[in-house]
Amino acid sequence: MNERLDDLLADHLHVLFCGINPGKGSAALGLHFANRSNRFWRTVHLAGFTPHEIRPQDGATLLHYGCGLTTLVARPTASAGELARHEFQDAAAAFEHKIRRHAPRFVAFLGKPGYSALSGQREVAWGLQAQPLGDASVWVLPNPSGRNLAFSLDQLVQAYRLLHNAVAHARPVPVIS
Repeated sequence: MNERLDDLLADHLHVLFCGINPGKGSAALGLHFANRSNRFWRTVHLAGFTPHEIRPQDGATLLHYGCGLTTLVARPTASAGELARHEFQDAAAAFEHKIRRHAPRFVAFLGKPGYSALSGQREVAWGLQAQPLGDASVWVLPNPSGRNLAFSLDQLVQAYRLLHNAVAHARPVPVIS
């Protein structure tokens, strides 16, 4: 089975949302957050990133709003808990290169495990992190997975809206051609 999920990526995005890894269903369809129980598309809309709720099959339109999608680890699993620690470590250099090459203003990790593994920090707070990644500010958001019962939709929207407000008030990064 050689299913994969391609990044939705462009240079100089406002925000690059970074999932832990693709779900098997999303990878099989080639669509980010394709599971109906996942609240990503609804959350980014309600938080103000998009003027309407994007359907997974129209996910590439997220780029029109200055946002993109990637994952830290490329291997699809039924649950991120199936990933071994070394998979995060093995993915780190390529991920950091991707961030430096595409230069988003913010990288938003969807859940703490990915950023924790990448940064080596055991304790990670929600929100803006002290250490940038390349020139990108790093933000940690709750994972919108339907399995994440610790956060209601309203709590997700509130957390994502804080990032949206930070992006709106951040100084633009000059693009050097």
